Amino acid sequence: MFFRTAILIPFLLMLLAVAFMPFLNESWWRAHFKKVSFFLAGIVICYYLFVEHGLPRLGSIFGEYVSFIVLIGSLFVVTGGIYLRVKGEATPWRNTLFLIVGSIISIFIGTTGASMLLIRPWIQSNRYRVTAFHMIFFIFMISNIGGCLSPIGDPPLFLGYLRGIPFFWLLEHLWGAWLLTIGLLSAIFYFLDRNNFLHAPLDVRLTKTNNETWHFQGFLNLFFLAMIIGAVFLPSPWREATMLLLGFLSYRLTPKNIFEANKFNFHPIEEVAWLFFGIFITMLPVLDYMEMKTTLTSYPLLKPTHFYYLTGLLSTCLDNAPTYLAMLQLQLGIHGMNIDSLHDVTYVALENPQPLVGISLGAVFFGATTYIGNGPNFMVKSIAEDAEIRMPHFLKYITGYSLPILLPILILIGWLFCS
Repeated sequence: MFFRTAILIPFLLMLLAVAFMPFLNESWWRAHFKKVSFFLAGIVICYYLFVEHGLPRLGSIFGEYVSFIVLIGSLFVVTGGIYLRVKGEATPWRNTLFLIVGSIISIFIGTTGASMLLIRPWIQSNRYRVTAFHMIFFIFMISNIGGCLSPIGDPPLFLGYLRGIPFFWLLEHLWGAWLLTIGLLSAIFYFLDRNNFLHAPLDVRLTKTNNETWHFQGFLNLFFLAMIIGAVFLPSPWREATMLLLGFLSYRLTPKNIFEANKFNFHPIEEVAWLFFGIFITMLPVLDYMEMKTTLTSYPLLKPTHFYYLTGLLSTCLDNAPTYLAMLQLQLGIHGMNIDSLHDVTYVALENPQPLVGISLGAVFFGATTYIGNGPNFMVKSIAEDAEIRMPHFLKYITGYSLPILLPILILIGWLFCS
């Protein structure tokens, strides 16, 4: 029992390192974050190999990590080969419209695909007055909340679809929460951006770049992007092999001047790959502990709002896909049903949808509250920093944006749609 409790410590240390080290000693962290991630993951790997003899379980989480990083990496390369030059400086209205349209795009190509496709044009269009809140609202709306209306939108929702939840169930039950949240965030962003715009230099407000024209390059990569989104429906390992092939073809066939125009390099994906390797491996004991407690503990009849906040809380620091499945299993288990039964999952979705509404909204919406709440969040942060945009550190992200801006909206959503 001691070892099963102690092995939770590497995950806690990993979270603390990601949260505090860039703030306490950024130069040391940048030089050694790979070693920290590998060391903490190594402790968990050794535990599962020599104490639990859990090689299959270790292989399962490693497979999930590979699937995650292959998807992120292939989209990163393909979208890096798409160059969009935007005419003029973005006004508050144009920026707000961009975020709304980007949120809609997330429904169809997923939050990861939309984030990788749109982050560079977003940075480029705001190049004369870009600030951290531009990036944070991009993460809120396009990298997370925008994708809640379709199974393609976010990985946990896709897993639910594979388990038996009807394809259009999300659109039918979550459209009101999506519309209200996107509307409120858009309004808040507009007023913040208007204030930023009014304090910008006069030549920026007069759009001194009127001589520029709209310009698009990399049409072939739109085909590769569509193929990657389609490959999501393939079984593993064909899914990962297809994505790797498409990423390789994109990198080889895209003219190098397009990558140069996007200032493309592999540093952002390298950073994400190393950090999430540590996060995925060290969170394995936490997920197993949750599963054990779910199995052994007798739960009262939880309300939809309980599912919403419990799923949301766990999704802020754990991968929201296994969190979603754990909560779905909990909901089914309370009623004597099993997550491996297609009939049971479909029955619960159709006959008792409110708890599942809470689980779905909690997994997707709360993923926006931290950098590690959803894969695209950290990727956007890394790309922005690579473009020399000063991003808030982990705690500043939470205290400066998630708590004062996002959390009140999430509480309102829970009250209106999960009570």
